[in-house]
Amino acid sequence: MNRQEVGKLGEKAAQKFLKKRGYRIHETGFRCPHGEIDIIAQQKDYLVFVEVRTKSSLDFGTPEESITQSKKKKLIASALTYANTHQNLPSLWRIDVVAIELDDKGQTRRIELIENAIEQDSPFTW
Repeated sequence: MNRQEVGKLGEKAAQKFLKKRGYRIHETGFRCPHGEIDIIAQQKDYLVFVEVRTKSSLDFGTPEESITQSKKKKLIASALTYANTHQNLPSLWRIDVVAIELDDKGQTRRIELIENAIEQDSPFTW
């Protein structure tokens, strides 16, 4: 599997995983000048921006470890852009990460939700 195929599998698995946990998906693949947000959903009173990280090999670390400081800043900027360009959104928001590991057949070996993984006011460390 190439990187794009791994990413697509991961995003589909993440959507299914989040729906089972009561998240209502609003949009996927939101793009703006700052970057892309994989999934925008609502859970209870929160607007949730979800970064999906999928890996088929742990040679270079876990999926969640692959989020750099630069990526965190882009996610926050993208979330703020979305919030400022859309109406009737919940006032509370957060950025979650769904970390997914696939086996060599493309089956999900591990899927984990990390709520409020990236905070605007404090640098998040894994």
